[in-house]
Amino acid sequence: MEVFIEEEKVVPRRKVLEKKSEKKVRKDDDDREIIFTKWRDEKKSTPVKMKKTEITVPKAIKRRLKVGDTISVGELAKRMGVKASEVINKLIAMGVMATINQSIDHDIATIVAGEFSFQVEKAEVEFDESALKIAAAPENLKPRAPVVTIMGHVDHGKTSLLDAIRQSNVIDGEAGGITQAIGAYHVNIRGRDIVFLDTPGHEAFTAMRARGAKVTDIVVLVVAADDGVMEQTIEAINHSKVAGVPIIVAVNKIDKPGAEPDKIKQALSEHGLLSEQWGGDTIFCEVSAKKKQGIEELLEMILLQADVMELKADPTLPARGIIIESKLDRGRGPVATVLIQEGTLREGDSFVSKTEYGRVRAMVNDQGRRVKEAGPAMPVEVIGFSSVPQVGAEFFGIADEKKAREIAEYWIRKTRERELSASSKITLEQLYQKIKEGVKDFNVIIKADVRGSIEAISDALNKLSTDDVRLKIIHSSTGTISETDVLLASASNAIIIGFNVRPDARVTEIAELEGVEIKLYDIIYNVIADVRAAMEGLLEPEYKEVVQGRAEVRELFKVPKVGTIAGSYVTDGKIPRSANLKLLRDGVVVFDGKILSLKRFKDDAREVLAGFECGIGIEGFNDIHVGDVIEAYTSEKIERKL
Repeated sequence: MEVFIEEEKVVPRRKVLEKKSEKKVRKDDDDREIIFTKWRDEKKSTPVKMKKTEITVPKAIKRRLKVGDTISVGELAKRMGVKASEVINKLIAMGVMATINQSIDHDIATIVAGEFSFQVEKAEVEFDESALKIAAAPENLKPRAPVVTIMGHVDHGKTSLLDAIRQSNVIDGEAGGITQAIGAYHVNIRGRDIVFLDTPGHEAFTAMRARGAKVTDIVVLVVAADDGVMEQTIEAINHSKVAGVPIIVAVNKIDKPGAEPDKIKQALSEHGLLSEQWGGDTIFCEVSAKKKQGIEELLEMILLQADVMELKADPTLPARGIIIESKLDRGRGPVATVLIQEGTLREGDSFVSKTEYGRVRAMVNDQGRRVKEAGPAMPVEVIGFSSVPQVGAEFFGIADEKKAREIAEYWIRKTRERELSASSKITLEQLYQKIKEGVKDFNVIIKADVRGSIEAISDALNKLSTDDVRLKIIHSSTGTISETDVLLASASNAIIIGFNVRPDARVTEIAELEGVEIKLYDIIYNVIADVRAAMEGLLEPEYKEVVQGRAEVRELFKVPKVGTIAGSYVTDGKIPRSANLKLLRDGVVVFDGKILSLKRFKDDAREVLAGFECGIGIEGFNDIHVGDVIEAYTSEKIERKL
């Protein structure tokens, strides 16, 4: 009998552990799912409490804003904590068009901030130029040379007088060399120095002459004995009086046959310049630049006047002066003529002049020699500017170049803000008015050799603007005409005026391709005349009606397929076939149109003279009555002038 014994299955330990692990994982997953479901249900059943929006009002101290002369729209919105679009909407409601990056002035910013419950306070000036003006110590004051400005009408002999002073000077050789390279001339007579400034006599240089009167100690007014007191002579007197500068009158050209010095004295006395010989306090010197007469006496009087004024300056202070002239030199870069008024300027010194700064790389005197330092009342050419400075701007020597750069950057920023503010100040009413009026812009780019010429041309051209045509100088700078200037002119539809500068072949070629007109000049009269003519060309011409003749309607003829023909008698003038006509009934214009046909009997006529009869057909009009008057006229085009 066989006995079967069932074998026991042996399961490996690893598989047993895996099965246990699977059960545990399944259990953990189930537990997690139950917990998550429970949490989700609880979350659904629990209502979420939402907080109400609270309008927070800043404290009074935080609702005060400090704003300078201008502030950008974006910056104002940021400081108030509101959206820029809200500020722009407020500005539009006020009638001011401005974008987020444009600047608005202090007054407009105050009104806008008030709409958002903010107060605006005037911010203190970040930088004050008066801080650079250090007071001179009395013990350090030393006598300085007088600065003399030659003024007067054109062709009265200013330059001839300067040449005569150079030649008749007691200085020989280089000491008497007066060059017209830098606009200020240093002269030595009997061991004493005199600095001369020459100012142009043409009326367009008013600003330049005004600047000359501001930096000078004594004005020598040149008046031609054979010509008399002219408009620019009176202008020079006014500039000098406003500046509070004493005047010495040089009556020139006394060698001419028609010279009348006493007549000049009489004419000038009417303008407050009474001769010492007549009991006044104005020095009169009779000179002849051509014959070199009276030059010595004139120089002596200048020195005498300087002694009376007791001109002194402190040479130990940092340099301070005025930019007399500036230009862009091809080899040396930006160069400016500086007249030092106080202190001493040395090579290597840092300086700032409004938006320009730099270090003195080199200084050249009026005789073309390099100098290491320049004291009070000494004109020098300074090389080392960051860019061409503005003529008439003040010049300050600064100990630290970093500080000079910061001051220049501050003025650049302020200038930029002011320009943006000015351009944004246009109301909706003004914009609508400009669109309605159709004001035409005449854009100009000015390039010249020196800043003084740019200033004079700009001043003269701006006076040409009218209500119909507005001249706009979109760019002006010294130096030759560049490709950038041509591209700017092309983009803005402008013409380029070059004064004493010339473009190279490449620039000329680009100008031809872009269709940009470059006008080159060396006389300011021609610039003004040509620009005036061009602006007049933009004016819409006027049309004037000229009556050719009149005819009286005496009979009416109905012609099939043609209409009514007026049988007329020409009472005066003539009726040309090509003329326009007006039909008058009891003195009132009934119709204004053209002549359709003009016939004498059955023949066409070119014109019918007074005393003859004719048949007149009117184009597009048949309601003609006996007794009407037909008036023939032509329109003449009249060119408008500025």
